[in-house]
Amino acid sequence: MSDIEQLEADILAQIEGAGDETALENVRVGAIGKKGALSEQMKTLGKMSAEERQVMGPLLNGLKAKVTEAIKQRQDVLKRASIETRLASEKVDVTLPVRANPLETGRIHPISQVMDEITAIFADMGFTVAEGPDIETDYYNFTALNFPEGHPAREMHDTFFFNPDENGERRVLRTHTSPVQIRTMETQKPPIRIVIPGKTYRQDSDATHSAMFHQLEGLVVDEKANIANLKWTLMEFCKAFFEVDNIDMRFRPSFFPFTEPSLEVDLQCDRSGSEVKLGEGNDWMEILGSGMVHPNVLRAGGLDPDVYQGFAWGIGIDRIAMLKYGMPDLRPFFEADQRWINHYGFRPLDMPTLFGGLST
Repeated sequence: MSDIEQLEADILAQIEGAGDETALENVRVGAIGKKGALSEQMKTLGKMSAEERQVMGPLLNGLKAKVTEAIKQRQDVLKRASIETRLASEKVDVTLPVRANPLETGRIHPISQVMDEITAIFADMGFTVAEGPDIETDYYNFTALNFPEGHPAREMHDTFFFNPDENGERRVLRTHTSPVQIRTMETQKPPIRIVIPGKTYRQDSDATHSAMFHQLEGLVVDEKANIANLKWTLMEFCKAFFEVDNIDMRFRPSFFPFTEPSLEVDLQCDRSGSEVKLGEGNDWMEILGSGMVHPNVLRAGGLDPDVYQGFAWGIGIDRIAMLKYGMPDLRPFFEADQRWINHYGFRPLDMPTLFGGLST
């Protein structure tokens, strides 16, 4: 037996003996790969005489074609065998119930749903949504909002401070969404009508407080904004959000550095049963803080307080979500418990609209 015949016999035997596609690939590389046995033989053709090449050339090329065809046929056999093995081992019980559609099982988190509800309400009133960074400078978080350096009001918020930078400045995790008011006034001329939903951070944690929570800020600035406009806006929002036809509100004097006068807002409610009912009863529940924008805040935003005035309010999104949907504890909002989200979550296609009903 010649060397070529022996090489052919060895390669074909290896192909036949390959038990899987990985082994077959190794045989292919070892035979006709760049440094395979047959490839090495073909490299010698250049050193042969013309008469030898006329004999060896067709033999080697014919062997390469035969090996390639043999590999292809063996590959088909191995693929069929692999499919038959899978069919024998991977069985499907056709009596099992059909899996639920992801649109049926998926849930929207209540916070996301409430943000969409709020956006729908204020968009109908002509407001736009504004956003800002979670990591703020001391200037935007405090100084521009009329918190003087060293003023005790800076301690009201239990702030998370970062380490000082090379210039000695300490950035903070924003304690409220109010810095976006300044950023908006610096870049947008009145009239301004914005709502600012977003995350805020304070060192507080219990059943009704979280170190990270969600807040909605609202701001209106023009030449004629007044307390009456503020009261109407908040009343219409509360009626639409809590989906009641009538609701009584009580405005109490308060103090916030960035508003003057400042007002706490209470909603009429009934606490006599297992649920808090809004719009009825003889009790009151604090719901948000508000007031007329302080002249110093307008100046920090680049506006003349002798020409422009405005009003603002802030409300905890987590808190009103708990109040509206009967959630007794804030902490599960952030625990990623699938059972909780299945119970309190919303279907993905239940987009809140005013004409269709916010929570229907």
